[in-house]
Amino acid sequence: MTQSEFLEFVEAKGYSRRECWSESGWCWRESAGAEHPVYWKLEAAGRWLRRNFDHWVPLEPYRPVLHVNWWEAEAYCNWAGRRLPTEVEWEVAASADPSHLGKELAEGKRRFPWGDDPPVPERANLGWRAMGTVDVGALSAGDSAFGCRQMIGNVWEWTASDFGPYPGFEVDPYREYSQPWFGTHKVLRGGAWPTQPRLLRNTWRNFYTPDRRDVWAGFRTCRRNINE
Repeated sequence: MTQSEFLEFVEAKGYSRRECWSESGWCWRESAGAEHPVYWKLEAAGRWLRRNFDHWVPLEPYRPVLHVNWWEAEAYCNWAGRRLPTEVEWEVAASADPSHLGKELAEGKRRFPWGDDPPVPERANLGWRAMGTVDVGALSAGDSAFGCRQMIGNVWEWTASDFGPYPGFEVDPYREYSQPWFGTHKVLRGGAWPTQPRLLRNTWRNFYTPDRRDVWAGFRTCRRNINE
């Protein structure tokens, strides 16, 4: 989701349209007094700016929206007639290959969207190399088999899924790391531009509560199901 696309939601008064928000999301918006992303502001001349570390810059229309929480992502999707992908859908889009007939998935999964080779700058914006995000159309060498771009790097991506045990989960001796957060946090995937490449793969999971706006997080959307 780009900054220009999210700006359409902001300028359509999406933050004050109750029908765009779930009950929990609206409670958060009301308590936070949110009217736009936390690091945005509107100049007197009518130009929107985004805080970039210690200074303000004009919005970059083709770069991903940043520092939006799960509730904001959900509200945008409701406004746009879209939805967030589930964690399973995200992982399939990132790691699966179509079968030779193209109607089913082949066996096995890719370690990264582009294959099993480790990340390089031509494939993923990671490790502080760009000192920020890049346009969403960049880095085509990192596309998945289904043509999904930048599923690794640039921004963490909210999914629709609650954080819970992954198949085969066993409680680690360090019990406090993940199990206490099951059911209260949302899953993010993909890593962001400051993330070190050695940490990531298609199956790597991150998790935060849906109110967090300080995370290097954005989102991508899916078409809603026909019966929704």
